[in-house]
Order: sequence, then C-alpha cells, then structure tokens
Amino acid sequence: MTNANYTELSHSDDCEKYIQQFIQEVPLRRAEIGQGTVIKRALPSRHKRMIGAWCFLDHAGPVSFPQGDGLDVGPHPHIGLQTFTWMIEGTLMHTDSIGSKQLIRPKQVNLMTAGQGISHTEVAPEQETHMHAAQLWIALPDAKRNMPSRFDHYPELPVVSRDGVEFTVLVGEFLETRSPVEVHSPLLALDLTAAETVRTRLQLNPAFEYGFMALEGTAHINQHELNEDNMVVLEPGLQDIEIELHQGARVLLLGGEPFESAILLWWNFVGRTQDELSEARDQWVNQDPRFGSIPDYNGPRLEAPALPDKMRASR
Repeated sequence: MTNANYTELSHSDDCEKYIQQFIQEVPLRRAEIGQGTVIKRALPSRHKRMIGAWCFLDHAGPVSFPQGDGLDVGPHPHIGLQTFTWMIEGTLMHTDSIGSKQLIRPKQVNLMTAGQGISHTEVAPEQETHMHAAQLWIALPDAKRNMPSRFDHYPELPVVSRDGVEFTVLVGEFLETRSPVEVHSPLLALDLTAAETVRTRLQLNPAFEYGFMALEGTAHINQHELNEDNMVVLEPGLQDIEIELHQGARVLLLGGEPFESAILLWWNFVGRTQDELSEARDQWVNQDPRFGSIPDYNGPRLEAPALPDKMRASR
C-alpha cells in the first residue's frame, strides 16, 4: 500500500535548523605556564565537562624560547586515567615511576595509562627551542580504572587523504583506517590538515558526541567559525557534518560515546568519590609506594593543593 497522493516537501532551511540544534560553541580558557607558553584549555569547562571519555584537553603553543627555557614539569601523580600527548612541533622527554623514559617527537603519540597510580615528569631537552602540542586525558571506565599502570609510545600514526584534507588517525577508526593506540572506551581522535582552503563532509557516528578545536588557523563547522578562542561541540544524533578548512589550518577532532559514569576530576586525579581522591592525595603527600619515584629527576615534586570540602561528580 502506498500514499501516492501525498508528497512532503523539505526545505534546506529546515535541514539547517535541525542540524543547528546539535551544535554549540564553547569558549576556551587561557593561562600562561611560564616562558611565554600559553595553554588554551577546552576541557573541562562549565559549558562542557567531557566528550565521550575525553575529560581534559589543553592546547600548548606554538611557542619559541631560548635553549634551556623549555617546559619542565616535575614529578606529579595520576590515577584513573590515560594521558595522551600529540606532538606537533618540538620534543619532550617523558620519564615515569615504572621505568619508562621516552622522547616524543613531532607526529608521535605518548600514551600513559595511570590506572591504579603512577607519577611522571615532562621536560624539554636542553637544546629544544620550540613547543606545540595537544595534551589530553581519557577517563578510564569502571572496569579498567584500577588497572596496572603502563606506558606506550607510538612513533607512527596512520594517515589517509580525501577531498584535499589529510587525516591522521590518532585514536579509533576513520575511513576504514584504524589507529594502533589502545584505549578502553569507544573513542575517535583525528588531526586534520589542509594546504589549501577545502570543504568536505564527514560521516559521523550518531551515538557519539564530538568536539572540534583549531590547532592552527581557522575553519568552519557547518558555518560555525572555529578559531583559537573556541571549540565547536556536536551533541549525539548527527549522521554527518560539513567542514571547511582554511588554507594552512590544522584541526583536532575528538569523539566518543557519552561516558558511562559521572566522574570527579580534581588536580591530576580522576575518581568516582571524594574519599578516593582524598586517599590518593594523602598517599602522594606521604610519598606512599603507590606512586613510586623518579630518582633521575633533579628537582622538587609537585605539591598537592588542598582538596575542596565538597565536589560534584559530572560527565
């Protein structure tokens, strides 16, 4: 049986209005961490706490500095998360309490799984004069958040091209190409670059939420301007989206299924209860073996701030 006498007309404005209800622009916060290095923080914010299991996103640089004045972050602890570093320019030495020591170079990823507890340092080599990187944290799901600590280095990531855009597949699968980076939740991360101004359409997973952040230059996400001061967020439900990368642009795309649990993110810890965070803090202060040590670092450990009286879990 068919309804041959009824035809529904769809106007392009209706499609645009439908898509717009899934899109929001989130302002970035800025802070200087020394020697002129500016950090732009997209996650967490009061506008958006997480994108899937992605719970923290800092964009550092690009910045130039004299030799010997690069980043030097002393020993500090983590629990319940994975740290993910995508290096764009410069080099950085990672050293941790389970014996890992790894220099990360441009177009490489360092992935540290804190799990039950780890400490590490991040130090620019003495001769380094540039830095540009994205630093992210991934909240571990309930079944994995107390897993043994580990460290993985990925010197090469797969790259695919389409419509004049080069896609580096950092996490997950895109265009039938899978990243080797091992995560524990359904996630996606892509680095998009374009030598010339191009427009393309990306297929999306409607079960995922997404976030776009400009690492270099500007772009438009379904006519929303993406620049150094904002992140464009897509709520679940969209099948595809039009993007325009302007000449020389570099854009980071994150995606993932909304996270299974509300989390508490405080200092360098991801937990579920305030008691859990308080215990981890006390153990760090008292130099408990849980976080090990980094004997070859010449400098003080980072001091834990005071824990707030009351915290609210979010996702």
